[in-house]
Amino acid sequence: MSETTPRITPATPSVPHGHSRGRRAEIWLRALQIVLALFYGVASALPKLIANPSAAESFDKIGWGSAGMYTIGALELAGAVALVIPLLASVAAVALSALMVGAFVVQLTVFDGQYAATPLILIVPLAVIAWARRHRTADLVRLLRRRA
Repeated sequence: MSETTPRITPATPSVPHGHSRGRRAEIWLRALQIVLALFYGVASALPKLIANPSAAESFDKIGWGSAGMYTIGALELAGAVALVIPLLASVAAVALSALMVGAFVVQLTVFDGQYAATPLILIVPLAVIAWARRHRTADLVRLLRRRA
């Protein structure tokens, strides 16, 4: 550039339109993962793991007793933790979705559908996470193959 050529400096940095949208989507997705992890860890797994009387009564009615209650609580807690680990988030979302399908069936067959909508509603954001983080599943598979 010569001294006579004016420099044009944009007032704001040039950021492609999609980049900004992608960053916002990434933040929302991460926030969704954290909210769901808190839900599964605190609101769902914790009552089962501390043998809350309401949880114990429900599992007795199902016929699974305390062993079933602790198992489901442990699976939910593991899923909650895995939701916030980038490499495991997609797999965790699929696994928690499978638990929600089971919860839906139990709600329909044992509890007359009283809260059957809840697991179905939870499957929607889990499916979004599973789909959006699916590339990390391929990374996980590659990592496991290298270690085997």
